[in-house]
Amino acid sequence: MTIVGMSLRNMVEDWLAPDPNGGFRVSHYGRSSRGRYVCVVADNVSGSKAMFFLRHRNGKWCIFPPDPERPAMRIAEVSYARGVQRKVRVDV
Repeated sequence: MTIVGMSLRNMVEDWLAPDPNGGFRVSHYGRSSRGRYVCVVADNVSGSKAMFFLRHRNGKWCIFPPDPERPAMRIAEVSYARGVQRKVRVDV
């Protein structure tokens, strides 16, 4: 099942299978330190189901939270070999 790149409505219909007559509603939404989230409640014959959907930085809705930003370390070293300047960059 593809869970990345679908619209929020398609994801709700896919994961919660709401009753076509009852539909679904957004119970609450907001913003956390990792991005935006929406809690959707869908009613169907088996009862009500709720699920959180999270929006990633690329604008796509997902059911899993985005990875936390990690600190990046960059080391730039300049070495001189035979009179020619050579730059070595290591990205971690």
